[in-house]
Amino acid sequence: MQVIVGPRQVGKSTLIGQVLEVCNMPYDSYSADDVVGASADWLAGVWQTARMRMDIRGEGKRLLVVDEIQKINNWSETVKAEWDRDTREKREPIVVLLGSSRMLIEKGLTESLADRYELIRLTHWTFPEMRECFGWNLYQYVYFGGYPGAASYITDERRWRNYVKDSSVEPSISKDVLMDTKIMKPQLLRQLFELGSSYSGELLSLTKVAAQLQDVGNVTTLASYLHFGDECGLLCGLQKYAEDDARKYNSIPKFQVHNNALRNVYADKDFTEMAEDPKAWGRYVESAVGAYIVSQAQICDYKAYYWRDSHDEVDFVLHRRDKTIAIEVKSGRRTTNNGLPKFEKAYHPYRVFVVGSGGLSFEEFLSIDLNLLFK
Repeated sequence: MQVIVGPRQVGKSTLIGQVLEVCNMPYDSYSADDVVGASADWLAGVWQTARMRMDIRGEGKRLLVVDEIQKINNWSETVKAEWDRDTREKREPIVVLLGSSRMLIEKGLTESLADRYELIRLTHWTFPEMRECFGWNLYQYVYFGGYPGAASYITDERRWRNYVKDSSVEPSISKDVLMDTKIMKPQLLRQLFELGSSYSGELLSLTKVAAQLQDVGNVTTLASYLHFGDECGLLCGLQKYAEDDARKYNSIPKFQVHNNALRNVYADKDFTEMAEDPKAWGRYVESAVGAYIVSQAQICDYKAYYWRDSHDEVDFVLHRRDKTIAIEVKSGRRTTNNGLPKFEKAYHPYRVFVVGSGGLSFEEFLSIDLNLLFK
């Protein structure tokens, strides 16, 4: 079976719909979103319906699609039981499951479905994808990010902001995090996301965050909430690169959204003001580079960090197995920075890249397959 997982509003349901339009195999397609109180019994029932149709019609194969699978309690145990029954009875259903909560989906897969599935990860849309589908330029992508469903609203920024908040942010928090995780302070989770997104690309200690949110003493709670935001493809806190784990995990986080739209729905400047202000552009484009890096991390199988020594900084450090890549973003915002030579001397990275002035252009970097950095 195939399991397609990715953040909300990246086109998972649209993708499978397009596949079904050209599918020459009989199929059944369901969404747990369309069923009030969808349960494990409901899931077993739709599976049995597909099984009966195969038997009645003498079909050798049949496709079964279930969307928003994470909304069903104990879905993975039910899928395991039905899949194993079909295996014993020598049926060949082809099963595709879709879900928007990476946290819930992968938990179910690892607990119940080992060796029975292929995991297909979808990410936020990239610059080339938005350019090809909607004719966007770099400035539009940096500001409006990679939500295809929001593209038609960018001429009315109020509607665009509301769309992103209502269709991505709030459902991710209320349905993907709060649905299956014991959150003692849901309002704090929402406040952390809004504050952290507005600081995307910047270092901010969780102690200061707690003070700003008037929740002093709950740094551990904030760290766990930030982890949930990362699992939903919204917001993460990059740790400082170090050769021992203790130094990584005790560092001040660098807040980073997975999609620059998530930063800019809370921004003070509108699109025109951003495009006409060189200093503002620097902050926006640095966050866009970071969003591309963190959103591709699982697909490309690397971990992302930052590095800092006093006032010198390396914006992003990518590590995969025995290879380390250092990336400095030159947007004109910083006047002096000796981070790269210091990092090279200390860690001897496999490769060093400058993105922006004097290096790869922003268009080039946001368009490349990041696997190529490790070649």
